Amino acid sequence: MGKVDCIVIGGGVVGTLILDELAKTNLNAILLEKENDVASGASRANSGIVHAGYDCVPGTNKAKFNVEGNALMWKLVEELHVPAKQCGSIVVAPKEGLKGIQELYDKGIKNGVKVEILDREKTLKIEPNISKDIEYSLYAPEAGIVSPYKLTIAATDRAILNGAKVVLEANVNKLAYNNGEWTVWSTNGIYKAKYVINCAGAGAARINDLAGACHYETEFRRGDYFVLDSTEGKAVSTVIFPLPTEKGKGILVAPTADGNVIYGPTSVATTEGDTATTLDGFAEIKKNVALTYDKPNFRKIIRTYAGVRTIVGHDFIVEYSDVVPSFIQILGICSPGLSSAPAIAKYVIKLLEEKEEVKYKDDIVQLPKKKKLLELKDDELNALIKENEAWGRIVCRCEKITEAEIVQAIHSPLPATTVDAVKRRTRAGMGRCQGGFCGTRVIEILARETGKTISEIKKDMGESQIAISRIKED
Repeated sequence: MGKVDCIVIGGGVVGTLILDELAKTNLNAILLEKENDVASGASRANSGIVHAGYDCVPGTNKAKFNVEGNALMWKLVEELHVPAKQCGSIVVAPKEGLKGIQELYDKGIKNGVKVEILDREKTLKIEPNISKDIEYSLYAPEAGIVSPYKLTIAATDRAILNGAKVVLEANVNKLAYNNGEWTVWSTNGIYKAKYVINCAGAGAARINDLAGACHYETEFRRGDYFVLDSTEGKAVSTVIFPLPTEKGKGILVAPTADGNVIYGPTSVATTEGDTATTLDGFAEIKKNVALTYDKPNFRKIIRTYAGVRTIVGHDFIVEYSDVVPSFIQILGICSPGLSSAPAIAKYVIKLLEEKEEVKYKDDIVQLPKKKKLLELKDDELNALIKENEAWGRIVCRCEKITEAEIVQAIHSPLPATTVDAVKRRTRAGMGRCQGGFCGTRVIEILARETGKTISEIKKDMGESQIAISRIKED
């Protein structure tokens, strides 16, 4: 394709929100993602917590972007129809932890965050199921939860509707700057642009090296999680944190925006891409959950998973490179990266305004809200079934997802082409049976709607085909 204004490298929540913001302006943009869907890295294995910003060191990029991002998030999720809830959070501590609670409170006040120190009696009114040893908490009512992968996908869909382009399976392997423009070589084409915006997450340091920008040493830490059945959702009212340590915010207990509960994460030094869960990690979660939460229910675990966070130094890096021109480098976006993403996207536009005339469009196309079976009244559902019988066929029994909803996902602006891509968009396969009932039916629908054979349909990334061939087929 011809030259564009901006190439965004990386389809995580930061990259897609930047693309969405660029699509609202006069600047042409394209996003290159190495996998076969967006939200394929840290953005799908994220806790989904919208942090208030009380624990960030005052004056840092983390503090600035976290507080600003939290303020922007709640309008954004309404616009994009993304599951979210501003349920607040508490950091809990026993009697000897009061000093740590006070230190967090002082940071929060400096960062402009609404926080309050509560005794046990007041804490129990917010979260009745805290551990018996808890005496104090720091309450942040502006914190909340969001679906990280649905936010990433919805931002991508709106960006496409407003003219942005997304190229998947485009792993960047070479960059060069000549005569005022960047050339980017990928496994799915060669692209040219005035600016490159590097938000490749775990691969951001590698992209910097390819571009000849500053080299950054990168640390990776794996976090294991338990996912509990949605029947546990009623037991947890808010996000429960222990006092943070040098390793991070600690093992939390939290509701999810889609109705489940999560316990985790651990924090284990690892290498890029290591998402294997471990028995040691599970044991650590079980040990630490009981320190803050009085009613852990490990019988209700329906899934385990792990994500990898990327750490570059002690702060977020969001700036122009001072080594190569027209190259915006965004590195080390670990926690609170999800919370900060809306503000980082706005800031990138400000960086571009230093060198370009950026104008916002008057006619931004908003993402239409997709119909969902569980949100329909009986008369609405009956009317839809008369128009399209697929609304009457439930594919995922656990989550009550119809064939029509799966077809909607497959034909989204950024189409779902794998079983897990359908799952992230619709929740088909995210219930108690984890796809045991609906998985084969989803494969059949994907094959029919995409014109592929069943053996070509993948579960997720790489060579993850589920059906290899027909029985007794040569």
